[in-house]
Amino acid sequence: MSLSLLLSFAQAFAIVMSAAFVLYVCAIIVPYLRHRPTWPGDPTLFRWHFFVPCRDEEQVIGDTIRYLRTRFRAAHVWVIDDHSDDRTLDVARRLQDPQLHIVARRRPHARTGKSDALNAAYRALRAWAGGHDDGTNTIVVVVDADGRPAWNCLYVCTAPHLFGDPSVGAVQIDVRMGNRGTAPGAGNKIRRRFGRALVRMQDLEFRTAIAAIQMSRGHTGTIAMGGNGQFTRLSALDSIAGPHRRPWRGSLLEDFELGVHLLTEGWKTGFSVDTHVDQEGLYSMRRFLAQRTRWSQGTMQCARYARRIWKSPHLTTFGAAEMLYYLAQPWMQLLGSVVYPIPLVLLTIHAVTEPAAVWAWFTGGAWKYLLMYGIAGLLPFLIWGPVYRKHCEPRSGPLRGIAYGLGYACYIYTFYITVWRAVFRLVRGQNGWAKTRRNTEADAKVVALDR
Repeated sequence: MSLSLLLSFAQAFAIVMSAAFVLYVCAIIVPYLRHRPTWPGDPTLFRWHFFVPCRDEEQVIGDTIRYLRTRFRAAHVWVIDDHSDDRTLDVARRLQDPQLHIVARRRPHARTGKSDALNAAYRALRAWAGGHDDGTNTIVVVVDADGRPAWNCLYVCTAPHLFGDPSVGAVQIDVRMGNRGTAPGAGNKIRRRFGRALVRMQDLEFRTAIAAIQMSRGHTGTIAMGGNGQFTRLSALDSIAGPHRRPWRGSLLEDFELGVHLLTEGWKTGFSVDTHVDQEGLYSMRRFLAQRTRWSQGTMQCARYARRIWKSPHLTTFGAAEMLYYLAQPWMQLLGSVVYPIPLVLLTIHAVTEPAAVWAWFTGGAWKYLLMYGIAGLLPFLIWGPVYRKHCEPRSGPLRGIAYGLGYACYIYTFYITVWRAVFRLVRGQNGWAKTRRNTEADAKVVALDR
């Protein structure tokens, strides 16, 4: 096969993949743009329990407990200390409150992952609630140690189409970066600007692309759970806990895994952008890549549920296909990282060996295909910049929206790095859950919890 034929084949394949992705983005953006706020519900009809998993969270846990107890006075707060090396446990214990519960985990049973920490709190809650509570009107809310759920989240989550519907087992709310628009306090000017831009891109990703995907999943009945701002009915957790009382099963993507078990058990899941939870965006590219590597690896681990998803009688064929597409994304990114550069590599080789032929090919109309190739590759990411500017930052100008889109197009390509790192971790058998350090911690290293 000639070099020019290989070039044409690789380019055509890449364009088809890009065009398919453009159509996918167009499909998910419509429900997002057409959304209108819904009627709230009555949170007093439910009992609320916040689960806050912690490891070395001394700097933030005190403020988080005070925030949750002040903002949601009827709720109970369960702090799960995963054998912290700092004073996290002492800070939590000093805040004496009858509705504050401490779950202290110790080695060798501690530091085995977020799922195990949440399962320990689940068992503690079940023992505390007793057998008289069937869990139907008891809601477990998982928030990060620095999480700040919005004041109206309980009202929104009890809306008639969410927990107001007894068939809904879990609800995920919108996630925002609480430090969006704020530069890090340390570093030179370039580093501070880069950190601020990185957090802005994380905010854009969650509030537009991820929110749009979640809203489109409402039509397939496959809304996924997140690790922060995750609301689950206790009876739903009971139904999937099994004899070992483990509703969370240990994947590095324990939130998505939880959703898989709930959906295949017959529960519905919901999502809302009418409320949100603030979390801390990462300024450090090193910590960001470590976090996203864990997420990619967790998605790869969840591929073991492909058969369960496809065979489930509670999922439509369209819904099962959507979930399988999500599970395939890391592998598609691996394929794309190999396929997309091929046209450019072959073109470069051809230009060196036969420059006249390449020039004739280019001026003969090939430039149109190269332009299509570039547009198809960038458009699905560029479009989110103006959308984010209009819906989330309306005070900024149109040019800022274009800048956001260009930034997001660059940002998204970091996932090609993280997916390869995830593969290498899988090959080496490194499956331990890792905790990403806070921005305020001087040491930016990621500590493996299972060491």
